[in-house]
Amino acid sequence: MEALSFLNDLDSVTPTPILVAPHPVLSRKAARVQPSDLPQVRAALPGMFAAMYRAPGIGLAAPQVGIGLRFMIIDITENDARRPRIFINPEITSFSDEEAVTEEGCLSVPNQYAEVIRPERVTVKYQNLDGQDEELETDGLLAICIQHEIDHLDGILFVDHLSKLKRNMLLRKLAKEQRGK
Repeated sequence: MEALSFLNDLDSVTPTPILVAPHPVLSRKAARVQPSDLPQVRAALPGMFAAMYRAPGIGLAAPQVGIGLRFMIIDITENDARRPRIFINPEITSFSDEEAVTEEGCLSVPNQYAEVIRPERVTVKYQNLDGQDEELETDGLLAICIQHEIDHLDGILFVDHLSKLKRNMLLRKLAKEQRGK
């Protein structure tokens, strides 16, 4: 956790701007993080965590801040009790047959929400910030958030899981709100 010491003083960190749909970077598949990319990942984390916490959000993938690498951050804790997680090159290796219907939103599709059906439980393999392999089996909100953020790494937004009609309605509403800003 020493590598995340910046979390103790996030008020002094400038949040990285979050891209909003339909920005083209959001529809591109991110490249695998190589060991030589780890300094760039570490350098990006303070601004990403500041942006996610201030939004407020519970997850943020690198493409959402214009970085085309496969890493993401998640913190599903409440009431400022932080438990930050960093997933580098995450890959879902198994998922349950049981599904969960959850209302999702997204920092790149602000103020738009819709119910999405996803597997209830997943197992994810990833590397930590030290480049070590890890595996996590989880369910509930963390499982949903992991799937949502991995979708970002694959150029998929939560609205892409909706019917064409519902997706177009949400994106038109988002465009109208963005024009009003």
